Amino acid sequence: MHVFYDLAEVQKNNKTVVTLGTFDGLHLGHQKIIKTVVDKASGNGGRSFLITFEPHPRNIISKDYKLELLTTINEKTELLNKLGVENLLVINFTKEFSQLSPEQFIKNYLVDGLGASSIIIGYDHHFGKGRGGDAATIKELGSEYHFDATTVEPFKLDDEIVSSTKIRSALKDGNLAGANKMLGRYYSFSGTVVSGDKRGRQLGFPTANIKLDEEKKLLPSLGIYLVEFIVDAQKHFGLLSIGKRPTFYNSGSVVPEVYIYDFNADIYGKHVTVNMVARIRGEEKYSSPEKLIEQMNIDKKNGLLIIKKISS
Repeated sequence: MHVFYDLAEVQKNNKTVVTLGTFDGLHLGHQKIIKTVVDKASGNGGRSFLITFEPHPRNIISKDYKLELLTTINEKTELLNKLGVENLLVINFTKEFSQLSPEQFIKNYLVDGLGASSIIIGYDHHFGKGRGGDAATIKELGSEYHFDATTVEPFKLDDEIVSSTKIRSALKDGNLAGANKMLGRYYSFSGTVVSGDKRGRQLGFPTANIKLDEEKKLLPSLGIYLVEFIVDAQKHFGLLSIGKRPTFYNSGSVVPEVYIYDFNADIYGKHVTVNMVARIRGEEKYSSPEKLIEQMNIDKKNGLLIIKKISS
């Protein structure tokens, strides 16, 4: 996949099939749109193109709104490549850019810039100044600038429309299974292994503390999770704790740390990815370190039962 950060780098091609949006999460609804783009480009001998924005527009337009991300730009790029998108344009979203009218954006970027012959958007997508552009705008401008317009209907699971907002809510509510179902994959995050307070090692459960690549990345609700831990291109199962370690501290920041099954290599400074497989329990405060160790052994056994189930 070719990735561009400046429209001037892109060569115009009048057989371009394009979609646009933030696509945070790249969930099953987004994947439906992207498949439509890729299939149409392949069918007419054109090229597929996706335009997205960085940072997330809501964090620029809404001064006091701090949206937590489901996918960082690097995660999004990797996923789009796997979905078969040929070209990606990442637009630096600024307040100045947000003042472009819907027509200015379509004409300057998609028509004159890319050479769009087809524009495909989701049923609820809005764009341009004040989010004034929508599917009807695309259709109207298509008649003027000679491109065809397609609106993709929502993707539903159990009669519920899949959306990034619902996935965020599910993760915050501890419903990892629901979030993973809407994503069509395991929710994940990446970061670097850093030194911690060695508390886990003292308890007999050494953990890898992880500093996230992106501070705005959404971490699910506090608790214990079975995960796939990927380091040096090797996958291992582990138990992820997302929490404030209340048995030892009365307050503090949330720390993601992973106990890796049957693993003792030195991975400090390594870049790792954590795929969240299943939620085991919420975070709890215990009356003593011994009680915590007892529970951690139970968690370990429960994790092994899930591994056996998904591996069979």
